[in-house]
Amino acid sequence: MHCLILGKVWPEPHSTAAGRRTTDVIRSLQGAGARVSFASAARPTEYSLDAQQLGVESHVVQPNDDAFDAWIEALAPDVVLFDRFMIEEQFGWRVEKACPQALRVLDTSDLHCLREARQTQLKKGGALDLYNDIALREIASMHRSDLTLMISEYEMKVLRTAFAIPEAQIAYWPFGLQLDAVTKVPAFEARQHCILIGSFMHAPNVDAARWCKQAIWPLIRKALPAAELHCYGSYGDKFKGELHAPKLGFHFKGRAEDALATMANYRLNLAPLRYGAGLKGKVFDGFQTGTPTVTTPIGAEGIAGSIDWGCPISADPQPFADAAIEVYANADQWSRVQAQGQRIARERFDTDEWQPRLPELLYRALATREENRQQHFTGRMLRHHHHRSTEFMSRWIEAKNR
Repeated sequence: MHCLILGKVWPEPHSTAAGRRTTDVIRSLQGAGARVSFASAARPTEYSLDAQQLGVESHVVQPNDDAFDAWIEALAPDVVLFDRFMIEEQFGWRVEKACPQALRVLDTSDLHCLREARQTQLKKGGALDLYNDIALREIASMHRSDLTLMISEYEMKVLRTAFAIPEAQIAYWPFGLQLDAVTKVPAFEARQHCILIGSFMHAPNVDAARWCKQAIWPLIRKALPAAELHCYGSYGDKFKGELHAPKLGFHFKGRAEDALATMANYRLNLAPLRYGAGLKGKVFDGFQTGTPTVTTPIGAEGIAGSIDWGCPISADPQPFADAAIEVYANADQWSRVQAQGQRIARERFDTDEWQPRLPELLYRALATREENRQQHFTGRMLRHHHHRSTEFMSRWIEAKNR
């Protein structure tokens, strides 16, 4: 099997959870002996994945350029994986035209319309409106695709109940974790201070840092005057003036070159997310480094299942701070939350269980591709209308560029 990944950006596995997700996809496919290619119209950065080192063929492509058609036809992949719905919008019609037999797979990373609805509700109040403009695009993209990969069980439920997406069109494939190194991490007594980490290109992380500084950290600091909070985040330099407040014990540290090695030094991981979607990479960093995480319902969503988190989960500043203070100061409680995190990771996200499942999902979808396409009239209808309009727009841009 040859899989082409069309990326929104070149993945940065040490900067973002989405970058780690793409790396997981690559390793899962290579583990099954698949050939993997990666292409993007974006520019790689100094922090981007070294595709050559992983044995991945890399290509730079351009939207609105008919050279893409000849290129992908010659490449002839069996599977084309679109990294988020806007990439399917851009390239889906070209892939279908040049490689009609290729399985078209959408990887959402998180459900963007859910994140958008929660952000709007936080800003404006009122009921949660899932049927927003992002949903019109994202759900249509799912219908046009042969298969959509979802990272969160909760989002699988949303798609079934709120949008009536057929079961055959979606598949659950979360993060996978390897926990062998957890026994080597520092113990309670060897750690100090709290960490808050996340890419500042992601708006929910910026909001979490601001909210923590304003509403949560003062409560924790009052009870634990010797404790400090160290805030890490890639692409966050422009927020330093706003967030860095050493006199309050709130320190902005910028990019963590190695998130896991950095987090392992801290006693407590804070994830005060007020909106967002998907699985939170920072929580999984906590599992991998044995660092207990205190978080909100949004931060914990889709992770624990029926397993107890080990400490209260709250979206209110005082209960959140109370939980953080107790875990930080009480070695027994700290060990309990750490142990529950290890149980969650072991029972629900063991990489040995999940890594082989992605190739199995793709082979199964390839085997039933024609039958599913024939039965899925909504997808056929949307491809007909969307691809015609998108193609004409793209052709117009091509002509204009000449």
